[in-house]
Amino acid sequence: MAARAEVEEAYEIVSVAVDQAFYRAANPELDRPGFDPIRHYVEQGWREGRDPAPWFSVGDYLKLHPDVADAGVEPLGHYLRRGVEEGRAIRPSRRAESYRRAQGATAWRYQPRKPDAAAPDRDEGPQVDEAERAAIAGEFDSGFYREANPDVVDAGADLVEHFLLHGWREGRDPTPRFSVREYLAENPDVAAAGINPFVHYVQAGRREGRSPRSMLGFRYKIIAGLTSLEARVADAARRAAAVEPAAETFAAAAAAAGSRSALTDLHITFSHDDFSAHVGGVQLCLQYEAAEFAKLGRDHLHLCPATPWPTLRRGEPATLTAILNGRRLGAFPAEAVAEGLAALRGTGARGSFAIHNLLGHDVDEVLAILRSAGLNAGVFWLHDFTSLCAGYQLLRNDVQDCGAPPADSAACNVCLYGPGRAPQIAEHARLFRELALTVVSPSQVTLDFWRRRASYPTAAEVVQPHVRLVPRAAQPPPPAPRETGPLRLAFLGMPAAHKGWPIFAELASEFAGDSRYRFLHLGSARDLRARVEFHPVSVSLADPAAMRRAVEELQVDVAVIWSIFRETFCLAAYEALAAGAAIVTSPDSANVAAVVEAGGPGRVLADEAALARALESGELLDLARRVRQPRLYDLEFSGMSADLAKTDAAA
Repeated sequence: MAARAEVEEAYEIVSVAVDQAFYRAANPELDRPGFDPIRHYVEQGWREGRDPAPWFSVGDYLKLHPDVADAGVEPLGHYLRRGVEEGRAIRPSRRAESYRRAQGATAWRYQPRKPDAAAPDRDEGPQVDEAERAAIAGEFDSGFYREANPDVVDAGADLVEHFLLHGWREGRDPTPRFSVREYLAENPDVAAAGINPFVHYVQAGRREGRSPRSMLGFRYKIIAGLTSLEARVADAARRAAAVEPAAETFAAAAAAAGSRSALTDLHITFSHDDFSAHVGGVQLCLQYEAAEFAKLGRDHLHLCPATPWPTLRRGEPATLTAILNGRRLGAFPAEAVAEGLAALRGTGARGSFAIHNLLGHDVDEVLAILRSAGLNAGVFWLHDFTSLCAGYQLLRNDVQDCGAPPADSAACNVCLYGPGRAPQIAEHARLFRELALTVVSPSQVTLDFWRRRASYPTAAEVVQPHVRLVPRAAQPPPPAPRETGPLRLAFLGMPAAHKGWPIFAELASEFAGDSRYRFLHLGSARDLRARVEFHPVSVSLADPAAMRRAVEELQVDVAVIWSIFRETFCLAAYEALAAGAAIVTSPDSANVAAVVEAGGPGRVLADEAALARALESGELLDLARRVRQPRLYDLEFSGMSADLAKTDAAA
């Protein structure tokens, strides 16, 4: 169980949103005198997959957002603290429909009252206070509420009425600039009175100088929502224990799936998740790697933990998901994988392996699997800094770059990842001693930093970028540069805090009325709260040029890549450059800053204050396309470990 202080904080956060009647109805075996649905949900219910309200599915939220599952945090609290602000999707509980049918008009899908002349005296449930409706009518954002709450729209509800009767109690916000949860948290007198916080703000709070949202910034919110590393590991262990291993043996499943070489020519990869099911930079890299090995006619076996883990495992039992040539075989204990490989691969079999990330893996298990496959020499990718710390982004408490000081540094004592750092380093050191590993870095700046901080024995060290910029040859000319109009600044990718999204969104709000600028967001997920023009873009193996094409077609002048962590590569930066955009970044972005400093068009600004000053002064206006006359490129993607295998074969 999490520390008592964390439980009490979580209790306070989710208390406005847990539907106690629904929780009792969905879990009748728990309902007894003195039963507190909120406390049960916070202390154990969410870990057991029990949904806190009909409009919120714990399992679906963790499945839709694997980073939340990786962190092992309580999902409803995460959604209220950060998920709503980040525009994260939610899905209703699978028990919602049966509850609706049982409860009728008071259920999660609000049913508007219908006059019934035959029963005029019937109790039709709670009524809207018309004075409250009138008070918020001019400030309630119907468009925002409609887009943020599709379940309410599906029910055909009057949006204002739903918010006044139910929405605020469920933590649903009336505008992107007002937070129900934050207002109640910062105004305990309003929370104690049990009144609608938005109504209070409009009628009195604003006049009294109360803020509609917390003004402490996104870093404070992240820190406020942190859970200990110990609690995250405990949650991961509970999830792993719930996984049912495949009924058949690994050898039988692999044999039935078929192969390209009867596993006599096999490439094995290790990472933290199923690259075919999740979206991200490492996942895209693995897709390219798998595709290249398929072209070579070699078998590809991918192994990842069946459930997410925040660190390496050290003896904790868990299963591994096995994917052979793109086909998911199931979840197996590591020893079953090792036994199966030993049985299926005969003498003289060839092979290679690549370690992309070891989160969720046990070093003893990795070594046993590789030995059973007859493999000792392979590659170790520096996609992140898992080999230097349990906090693989090297962000102290998820908000500030730490620079990976010595493991016994006092700075590690104030970081939630501190207790896990020395064990993580020790396990990686053992891995490097046992295997002949070639370290492959996607950028020189990443390799240089890693060399200064790591002391592992390596077989070799190589820089291999994920993509190369290739000057365009005979292709249609780009659109004519605009001669007038605002400078177009864009954020590329997922609106996540570590990528600097809150900083960009705040700038967009601050300069919303400035005719010199136009703010755009290009990505696969939208933040409904941000005053930013959104364009849906998804990069995949099927359409790897999607982002580059969108940046070019929208004639983005500047990509603001303000990552608060050390980017080992950053595909978005190369996509922006290929499409003719300049880059504005900070020194913390590592390889992005290095690319700009090496001659890429753009600016490296000292900090967020310098970025705001540059916009205020107009310093960035000379980065407009019409001033720079940009050169355009194609993106040539790497085959990852397959390229190294080809080189070795040629040698």
